[in-house]
Amino acid sequence: MTIAPHDPRHTGQPGLRPGAQVMRPESLAAIQPSRLSGARAFMNKMLRERWDISIERFDVNVESEGVCVYSIKAPTMEFSFIGFSRPPSRTARTGRIIGQAWDMMGALIEGRATEAAIQSAREELPKLYTGRATPHTLIWCRSNRSMRVFDQTLDALAKGRQPSVDDLSRVCYLMRNTGLDGNGTFGTRSFPSLGHAHPLGGVLQAQLLTAYMMREYSCDLVEHLARLKSDKAVPLDPAIRRYLGVGNGSALGLIFFIHRHPRLVDQWLGAREAIIAKARALEVGTGDARVRHLLELVRIAITFRKQDRMVYEAFTSSDEVAADLEQIAAALSELCENGTLDGQTHAYPLDVLVRRFEQTAKPESVETLLSLLIEMLPDEADEMFAEIDAPDEFTVSPAESIESLAATVREEYDWALAADMTSPDAYKYVWYKSETAEEPRRGDREEVPEALDLGLDICGGVQALMADIAAETPTTTIARFLLKHPQHRYLVARIQSLRGRAYHTPRANINAEAFIPIDLVRLMNCGIHGIDKTRDFLNRNLRGVLYHGAPTPDDIRSGYSGTWFYPAEPVQ
Repeated sequence: MTIAPHDPRHTGQPGLRPGAQVMRPESLAAIQPSRLSGARAFMNKMLRERWDISIERFDVNVESEGVCVYSIKAPTMEFSFIGFSRPPSRTARTGRIIGQAWDMMGALIEGRATEAAIQSAREELPKLYTGRATPHTLIWCRSNRSMRVFDQTLDALAKGRQPSVDDLSRVCYLMRNTGLDGNGTFGTRSFPSLGHAHPLGGVLQAQLLTAYMMREYSCDLVEHLARLKSDKAVPLDPAIRRYLGVGNGSALGLIFFIHRHPRLVDQWLGAREAIIAKARALEVGTGDARVRHLLELVRIAITFRKQDRMVYEAFTSSDEVAADLEQIAAALSELCENGTLDGQTHAYPLDVLVRRFEQTAKPESVETLLSLLIEMLPDEADEMFAEIDAPDEFTVSPAESIESLAATVREEYDWALAADMTSPDAYKYVWYKSETAEEPRRGDREEVPEALDLGLDICGGVQALMADIAAETPTTTIARFLLKHPQHRYLVARIQSLRGRAYHTPRANINAEAFIPIDLVRLMNCGIHGIDKTRDFLNRNLRGVLYHGAPTPDDIRSGYSGTWFYPAEPVQ
């Protein structure tokens, strides 16, 4: 099938996509997992460094009551994962923090797990809000079983056979993460104190290691219970064990994360856009091994999408993505065999391919291709990811004139100035936290008039700032302006600190009726965390699979070097 004509205006070397294109919520929602996503990057780190993960203790009885301890040895440091198994409860069972029953509660700690550390975790974890972690605790976590799939798997293994892949593929996990708390929460160690040289000092790495341990725990638990149940029990086939990830559910709190960590968002998206631009600028042609590898990855993605059993309500179906990727595969085959696209040669054929594809394919399909392009420059991508360091603090530059600040606002926040904040729907919703569990919520402003609005009103704030600037003398310094208008201090510091950066703030009024919260939740889950098969629920919650296809501890110890993401269903 012929690809849509290339726009003749684009003839130079590929550059970064503009923020106006990337930062639209619908564009951010389309971003797919890549080598720069947290889970994939961290797994690649463990593989390169050959971390050693082993069971130290697994004292769980036939009723699922007990404790397990894992040793995790990085090249320069040892960690322990302590997990407390509980009999699954059908009551008080919820993924929310107000729940009172979880099938597993655990802790990731620095160093070897002493009896004192185990006992402290046993006593404190169930208290949750009133509990306190030991000084070397990094993460507290909770997870619940997928009851049907876990029980089916347990029954099959106990009978000496493997579970049905057809059943597993409808969920793709045995247990689901229901909470990862760290960075000072409940007395856990703050992440800034770790430092960049710490084995878990990178972005989200403590949480990501804990999530991987949840995956391993779920597989070890079902095998252990099967052995207790029957002498005929068999372990999970390694291919099935890799195929199973850990489930994950996320909601509106991630939108607060995006607004509170704009430097992190900017650096992550900036690194992604930079490596994609470099890949698009590669001069490739007939028989290029890099194109062959890209074609292989596209075909792996096609199989993954064709086998996807999930139902997507608001997002593009996997069948549609697979159909788009088939067209890309055909074009890449021609490029590899003949060095042409539709019979024509180009200085930057991958850039031409992307631009043509953007005109005809679904955004998720385009972003899948862009994510796979990153694999053409793996070493550079890994270096860029390692350099991400995004402190949260903003500072005011007091000597700058308000005239200078206003020029920055007009240039970089024109989208916010253009928003109609006088329309009836501009402040339709309010962002707040519930009294019962401090959970982030979005509600109709008229229904919760007493709620404190915790959302970041960029559009309204920018417009109010510019109105007050217009009433002052242009040469007034920021210091004197803020003495008179202290309510603008945070926004002024934010604007000054992020000046010149393109990817820090989603271009949307999050209080408006037209804003779809799930778009930004998906950016975090799918793009930044690296969660696969992210499907929407009520346009505000996401459910997906983390570490889908990830190597096992045996694979990590051996330094497995194959492609593990986008796993195909194991053959039975």
